[in-house]
Amino acid sequence: MNYRDYLQGLIYKIINPIVHGMIKVGITPNFITTTGFLLNVIAAGVLVYATVYADHGNLVYVGWAGGIILFAGLFDMMDGRVARVGNMSSKFGALYDSVLDRYSELVTFFGICYYLQLEGYFLYSAIAFIALIGSLMVSYVRARAEGLGIECKVGLMQRPERVVLTSLGALFCGIFKDITAFDPILILVIPLAFIAIFANITAFVRISHCRKVMQSN
Repeated sequence: MNYRDYLQGLIYKIINPIVHGMIKVGITPNFITTTGFLLNVIAAGVLVYATVYADHGNLVYVGWAGGIILFAGLFDMMDGRVARVGNMSSKFGALYDSVLDRYSELVTFFGICYYLQLEGYFLYSAIAFIALIGSLMVSYVRARAEGLGIECKVGLMQRPERVVLTSLGALFCGIFKDITAFDPILILVIPLAFIAIFANITAFVRISHCRKVMQSN
């Protein structure tokens, strides 16, 4: 069992009572998926608000956005769990979940890029944009591979890792906003740099995996 399976099993044990409660009151997986997406929209809205209306350099809003993104990530886990436990899985539900996941990442990174750009961090904004490119390509390669009949889940920087790094980076950036040893915005940017590097590496690892599978057939 790898670390992802272990952590996933642990989280499932924690959220199972909530999942059963949702099923009992008739909450559907698609409703949960939509709620998670809307939370990511709110997080991006918080970042946009911070640049337009808040004081320059006020990182409190970055922390709030990170907390909302992390909370939205729980919904991203619960929709699939509710679908399986409640016997509500469907092909449309799987498609809907995947599409809104991509929209969620686009909206989230838009908010981060917008914030960094307007706060004068052009280079850091470019790093966030590269992280977005890598995130989308990881998902695209898997989708394209599965369309060709190849299972493609290899690689380090998958969606759970990206959500955790992004949300915790933003959250701790807000919590430690008053640190003076270095610019606290780096608490957000360093995790984004990891995503930018390793998400793009993951995309190419998946391409290599597909090539090997195709050559062996």
